[in-house]
Amino acid sequence: MKKNINKPVTDRKISVNETAKDPHLGGSTNKKDAEQSHDEHGIFGKNTELIFSLICGAFLATGFGLSFIAGLPAWISLTCYCIAYFFGGFYTTKEAFESIIKGHFEIDFLMLVAAVGAATLGQWAEGALLLFLFSLGHALEHYAMNKARKSIAALAELAPKTAILKKDGGEQEVPIEELKLNDIIIVKPNSKISADGAVIKGESSVNQAPITGESVPVDKSPVDDPGKDYSDDSSLKPAHKVFAGTINGSQVLEVKVTKLAVDSTLSRLVKLVNDTEAQKSPTQLFTNNLQKYYVPAVLALVVILLFAFVVVDEPFSQSFYRAMAVLVAASPCALAISTPSAVLSGIARAAKGGVLIKGGGPLEELGGLTAIAFDKTGTLTEGKPKLTHVVGLNNVSEDEVLELAVAVEKLSDHPLASAIVKGGIDKLKKDIPSAQNLEAVTGHGVKAEVNGAKIIIGNQKLFKSISQPIIEQVNKLEKEGNTTMIVQRDDQVIGLIALMDVPRKEAADTLKELQLLGVKRMIMLTGDNQEVAEAVAKQIGITDAWGGLLPDQKVKSIEDLTVNKGEVAMVGDGVNDAPAMAKSTVGIAMGAAGSDVALETADIALMADKLNNLPFAIGLSRKSRKIIKQNLWISLGMVAILIPLTVLGITGIGPAVIGHEGSTLIVVFNGLRLLAYKQKQTGMN
Repeated sequence: MKKNINKPVTDRKISVNETAKDPHLGGSTNKKDAEQSHDEHGIFGKNTELIFSLICGAFLATGFGLSFIAGLPAWISLTCYCIAYFFGGFYTTKEAFESIIKGHFEIDFLMLVAAVGAATLGQWAEGALLLFLFSLGHALEHYAMNKARKSIAALAELAPKTAILKKDGGEQEVPIEELKLNDIIIVKPNSKISADGAVIKGESSVNQAPITGESVPVDKSPVDDPGKDYSDDSSLKPAHKVFAGTINGSQVLEVKVTKLAVDSTLSRLVKLVNDTEAQKSPTQLFTNNLQKYYVPAVLALVVILLFAFVVVDEPFSQSFYRAMAVLVAASPCALAISTPSAVLSGIARAAKGGVLIKGGGPLEELGGLTAIAFDKTGTLTEGKPKLTHVVGLNNVSEDEVLELAVAVEKLSDHPLASAIVKGGIDKLKKDIPSAQNLEAVTGHGVKAEVNGAKIIIGNQKLFKSISQPIIEQVNKLEKEGNTTMIVQRDDQVIGLIALMDVPRKEAADTLKELQLLGVKRMIMLTGDNQEVAEAVAKQIGITDAWGGLLPDQKVKSIEDLTVNKGEVAMVGDGVNDAPAMAKSTVGIAMGAAGSDVALETADIALMADKLNNLPFAIGLSRKSRKIIKQNLWISLGMVAILIPLTVLGITGIGPAVIGHEGSTLIVVFNGLRLLAYKQKQTGMN
């Protein structure tokens, strides 16, 4: 059973600008999380380590070439090797020293010992080769990993540094940190929006791709009440809500600030991405634990091999050389970086696609799902009723039934009434007569007068006697998942009106893609009755529909699924489904942009309110798992090959260095392939 170990994101406020200054955006990716800052402080700037490595290689090549010139003093080549040692070993020595004072003996220390050992034996060329390839590997590793980090760091650069504040009848440019709740900011055409807020004036299309991953701009319009306090923006409809870092279209907007810069959706998103190491993947935990025992074991083996000359007929220098070669071959550089490189790249690619994954744990677990449970309302369905059927009875046309229903319901404030009015006006496209004398019958329906006729609209309980054929029609519609109302004019039933919380347009296709990805069971959990649940399930292809569930029963359902089916995800809105999400293997929140609760509760947040982002996330996770396994095989396989070869003396330090550093770079660049991940149309990857 999964324990919810998410850190509350409210532990520390963090601004977008502050995050941008963080040199380790995206969290620690290997054992050198603190040391990597040296890239920014060297004499050649951020490329200092790479330049030092190339200088080392140049002097190594020069010294090696000069050694073939007859009559040239040996000290000239030796001087070149010594200079190569300095430049190649500078950062290795620095990092080894910093590790030692912390009580750790890590890979840098092992490499330094091997290089010093080679020099002691007079093998200056091989020692310089070791330091050259090791420093070059580190420099390229840092370059490659920074490429993944920059993909995440780009989030911090999305928000503009200033905003145009509307104040005292004029406009004033101010830093975004100075904005207060309910301030009015002006957003010029084709410019970035400076703060989360509610549109109070103007209409425009906004590119929300930086936050939600949506490829099509979203139309925005002003709220009905510009003077209202929208700081609790949970009630704001998507059409009125904008996010910091998104890009305005061709019209001017006036926006009322609903969140401070430190609390904006973008700022919270960057903070959460920074904390992605909070949940390590099972493979990361495995490799971390392995290294704890592996490094001391390697040192012990090296000490034993140093005394091989006691039992084997060979000089001490040969035993010492063999021990140094084993030290190089057995160092777990590739193993240490194999998983973090893939995890960071996967998380960066997901963020670019509008999916927030909180660490290696959820990233890896998502790809192993065999079952997914969905909340119904707002997740598989639109979350609001729509007019689905109009039936005319007793020689009355559908249009006439609908016209009378709209006339009456226009006076009502019931949610079903607004759905009838909207659907009716869209369908009729003509003027509707006025109704008078509305009377609400709580829980049953409404009564009113239209053109002198008494109109009653409501459920079966509102009517004393209804013919059996009409009852059968009502029952048929309700079995299909509709809420059905009877329309009566004077004393005659003239028609039926049916409404339904209709499935999302993308729901059926999304579920098909999930099946192609290997998700065998998809369960809908809902508080609606079983008939409604089964009707919706039939339309979209859900394998199981469980209706009539209270929130605590949803939690019990997830517990049962976890026991029987293994890894199970719960997809919901992150608010009323939070307990069920916490019990699932992976909690996935829909439409998390702007929702504090969803961002804090879920392991994975689909920033846009689009269900079809789920196959992308699962496909990416499957690809990540595959690459992580490849990296483990490459790193452990190279060690398994090199250790016997060096122990038996078949391979020396030079080939061991090439194999060792080569495998390290292979796993790094293999992990970075995830940055270019694209989902195929079939969903299979």
